Amino acid sequence: MSNRTRILVVDDHPIVLDGVSALASQVPGIEVAGYARTGRDAITQAIALQPDVILLDLRLPDMLGSEVARALRSKIPSAWIIVFTAFPNHAGVDAALAAGADEVIVKDASRTDLIEAIRHVSQDTHRRAEAVVHFQHERQAKQARSGLTRREYDVVRRLAIGETNAEIASALKLSPNTVKTYVQIALQKLGARNRVEAISRAAELGLL
Repeated sequence: MSNRTRILVVDDHPIVLDGVSALASQVPGIEVAGYARTGRDAITQAIALQPDVILLDLRLPDMLGSEVARALRSKIPSAWIIVFTAFPNHAGVDAALAAGADEVIVKDASRTDLIEAIRHVSQDTHRRAEAVVHFQHERQAKQARSGLTRREYDVVRRLAIGETNAEIASALKLSPNTVKTYVQIALQKLGARNRVEAISRAAELGLL
């Protein structure tokens, strides 16, 4: 990283964007290079701005946090990705770390913790590998408890962000009929009568 750390803030809440910007402006050596409110915009902005650090909200309106992290890691491999979330136990944290995120910071963390994370996220070269192994095990354990296969889990996660069967089929490269079958099986395993109940049950199990 250069002496001046440039950050891209990805969050769909204006208050968070304003708050991080105000905080960064008070800290020598840190600069907010840009903002994004969706996953797709984050990828576009990251490519254009080439930030040192990307502060990534886990919950975005158009993409899963893990999908954004994976795309950012692929497109901007030199950037360091901090997942910024109000839900540290959310299953999406596991997936984001496994997809290439480097650190997790809770949104109610102190100003000092956030700044230190931005400054030092790249110093521990072993952290990413250790985190990936740990959270992969955690994710597998949650899936095992729910009875869902990895593919069924992927389908349920996409249902939770409002995707249709056709959209899920396109994203996972499956036929719509196959997705429909996965949905039916997932509902049975989760003891749910419909998609809303399935999403609620999955959230209770810590899968969402």
